[in-house]
Amino acid sequence: MKIFSPIRLVLAVAALMSVFSAPAFARVEININKGNVEPLPIAITDFMSSDGIGAQVSAVIAADLQRSGLFAPVNKNAFIEKISNPDQQPRFEDWKVINAQALVTGRVTRESDGRLRAEFRLWDTFANQQMTGQQFFTQPENWRRVAHIIADAIYERVTGEKGYFDTRVVFVSESGPKTARKRQLSIMDQDGFNVRNLTNSNDIVLTPRFSPSRQEVTYMSFEGQQPRVYLLQLETGQREVVGNFPGMTFSPRFSPDGQKVIMSLQQDGNANIYTMDLRSRTTTRLTNTSAIDTAPSYSPDGQRVAFESDRGGRQQIYVMNADGSGQQRISFGDGSYSTPVWSPRGDLIAFTKQSGGKFSIGVMKTDGSGERILTSGFHNEGPTWAPNGRVLMFFRQNAGAGGPQLYSIDLTGYNEQLIKTPTFASDPAWSPLLD
Repeated sequence: MKIFSPIRLVLAVAALMSVFSAPAFARVEININKGNVEPLPIAITDFMSSDGIGAQVSAVIAADLQRSGLFAPVNKNAFIEKISNPDQQPRFEDWKVINAQALVTGRVTRESDGRLRAEFRLWDTFANQQMTGQQFFTQPENWRRVAHIIADAIYERVTGEKGYFDTRVVFVSESGPKTARKRQLSIMDQDGFNVRNLTNSNDIVLTPRFSPSRQEVTYMSFEGQQPRVYLLQLETGQREVVGNFPGMTFSPRFSPDGQKVIMSLQQDGNANIYTMDLRSRTTTRLTNTSAIDTAPSYSPDGQRVAFESDRGGRQQIYVMNADGSGQQRISFGDGSYSTPVWSPRGDLIAFTKQSGGKFSIGVMKTDGSGERILTSGFHNEGPTWAPNGRVLMFFRQNAGAGGPQLYSIDLTGYNEQLIKTPTFASDPAWSPLLD
């Protein structure tokens, strides 16, 4: 049975040019490489439409940009000019007065064939010029995704880097009493909307991970009381076991090219790391110790692997070459370290740290230096990177709370956001940008 079909968004994209088009560079920009970024005041008007969908699109755009921590949408009650034609040059002085350094205008209309046409323009109010403009054609049910794509376009034009709003997150949804909790594999947009279940059984599921190259996830399930790693095709719902191993297999993760799965295999009281080629189904052992080696994560170039091991007496982070050679410890702070995840940018490794009775989410450089704690609490765990390497999502269990919830935090550590879901949620894994 087909479990989930990802949105097939066929977009006709065109630049919106006008006599007000901007030169290649405008004054409005954000340097996100600074340690502390002041959010850019941006005015986002309700997109013009005949049925209210324009206001919904602009609301999603504003929410995306605000959650990034880099933009501060101006309160609409402060707007002086009422935009009646988004194709015309706005009265820039009216927007300067309210300190809107950038302005977004647009419209959403319905074509004769039923499709939506969504168009926007981004204006630099201090340079008195248009920075960019595009239009998109799609089916009405895909309006939220169009809004995310527009938010990405604005983010990229102002920061110079790719956005992360047109993405999804696979996670474990948890419902029912704590003593008999049902855990299912679910998927949602990165802002918590459009939640869909991918599994529907009483079998425990853990550690879902997205493929970097296909609409596919890998996860661990205790189906039939036997923990195994599975592959699930999101488009068709087809599922298969990644090999039949005699022991427990867990912590699966794809290689950057999507051709291998790296995982931990437990046998005789210890666990070691293996890779499996998904085409030939051949396995290669990378570690060979009497300890627990687990939670492997590839570097984005596929040349190295970070993993956790208690071979030194407690959990610490190690790195090795992709063939298993050159294994070395890189974490040396107080406490124990786990769940290392290599940044898509290749510059940092995120981790969970347990010390002083708290669980923290932090990052360090790939040689172990420059450790920074981003957030701490009763129980934080399971970081996953947005595809641009600027934001992390994780799950938190607060003291006395009924169950875990998802949160996001940026690399400054100041912009922490609750991601609301219909049920308790854990083990998030961020997708790449959708095609």
